[in-house]
Amino acid sequence: MTKRVLCLVADGVEELELVAPVDVLRRAGAEVVLAAVGGGIHVTGRNNLVLHADQTLGDAEAEDFDLLFLPGGAAVAKLRADGRPAALAKSFVQAGKPVAAICAGPLVLEDAGLLEGKRFTAHFSAANELPGAQTGERVMEDGLIITSRGAGTALEFGLALVDRLFGEAKEEEIARAIMA
Repeated sequence: MTKRVLCLVADGVEELELVAPVDVLRRAGAEVVLAAVGGGIHVTGRNNLVLHADQTLGDAEAEDFDLLFLPGGAAVAKLRADGRPAALAKSFVQAGKPVAAICAGPLVLEDAGLLEGKRFTAHFSAANELPGAQTGERVMEDGLIITSRGAGTALEFGLALVDRLFGEAKEEEIARAIMA
């Protein structure tokens, strides 16, 4: 059965934090659906790359997905202001499904009340709102919460998501194929 990942994107998304994990997940066989938060299905990333989402967040049904992925960048402010991403993250965890966030993405998890008592990392710029963030760590997993600190850890983070969905053998296969 194909594993499905719901990835939320908005203007200002950090492209590397989006593209690297999506790439390795798709190489592993996951169906990754990009859902735009805000108006329309086109988003402009932090470095002015225009990305075409598959659908809008309003068209996504949480029960159709195995993992929720929140990339970082300035887009996180839009995800937080919208409110639906935090509610969605909470519903995933309540359903026993993993939630992954990179860079400032863990701020959405904080808004959802999912970080209390958890070990997690985030970008240093979010540390003032996330005093428990272990910003020296590259990728951290605690139960259903998977976090990473930023663009420099995006590939490693993507491989951790492959491991979570498909197992260590598939992660090692993908890492070998891309010479990670």
